[in-house]
Amino acid sequence: MKHCTLCPRKCGVDRTLGKGFCAQSDRVRIARADLHMWEEPCLGGENGSGTVFFSGCSLKCCYCQNYEISAGNKGFELSIRELADTFLYLQKKGAQNIDLVSPTHFVPQICDALDLLGSELSIPVVYNSSGYECVQTLRMLGDRVKIFLPDLKYFDSSISQEYSAAADYFPTAIKAIREMVNIAGKPTFDQRGIMQSGVIVRHLVLPNHRHDSIRLVRELAGEFDKDELLVSIMSQFTPVYKAFEHKKLSRRTSTFEYKSVVDEVAALGFDGFFQKRDSASEDFIPEFFDTKYY
Repeated sequence: MKHCTLCPRKCGVDRTLGKGFCAQSDRVRIARADLHMWEEPCLGGENGSGTVFFSGCSLKCCYCQNYEISAGNKGFELSIRELADTFLYLQKKGAQNIDLVSPTHFVPQICDALDLLGSELSIPVVYNSSGYECVQTLRMLGDRVKIFLPDLKYFDSSISQEYSAAADYFPTAIKAIREMVNIAGKPTFDQRGIMQSGVIVRHLVLPNHRHDSIRLVRELAGEFDKDELLVSIMSQFTPVYKAFEHKKLSRRTSTFEYKSVVDEVAALGFDGFFQKRDSASEDFIPEFFDTKYY
């Protein structure tokens, strides 16, 4: 925390005294902890994932649905003990897993909280991130995380720079996903079909960018065997936040665009998930909080 290089920005800020590129200090800050029913079926099951939304982010996505917490700093602080108790609270509510959303800049604190719990936590931990990760930070997790749920957002560096201020996004993310597969291994499931370990790579199809999406999944197929990971193709893009400042992002993804990418994924032989078209709505954006409410 005194010279932070947890994310690829490697800003080197002393987060005990100030805030890094992620806009966070060394104090854990979250904006929501609750059961979440909208993850992939093998994660949520009937009860839902126990999702913890962390404030701040190492990307600057102009269309972020969670911009209130990624850019607006909405949220409330927790001690390490309180974070550990939050995980137990979600487990007691019946969560199928602990789903850590945008956790990168709090990895040391998360590790401390999980170590406090030890065997008290009996459900898998999911690392749900933008995919923009440092391999060395992922290695800090050891065997604490069993499931990785990374985004793979863009292939073209000019697109990732324009929309997320990260020209190095694809080469950085593909290395990170390789490390995630190394850590978690091939996907495994219990007798109910609930995922216990492995990697699911998510890709959100953006309007006017289906060709980049198709190039991205082809590159993914070239890097990984089909049984090493699952692929989830999302159609939920909704113009929010600063999306309207970019002409190509000023509408929702069309059925044709989405189906083009889905067909390519199927042709490449990946197993995974496709999303209902009616999921592209602001109604699916969760409510976030400034004070602890549970």
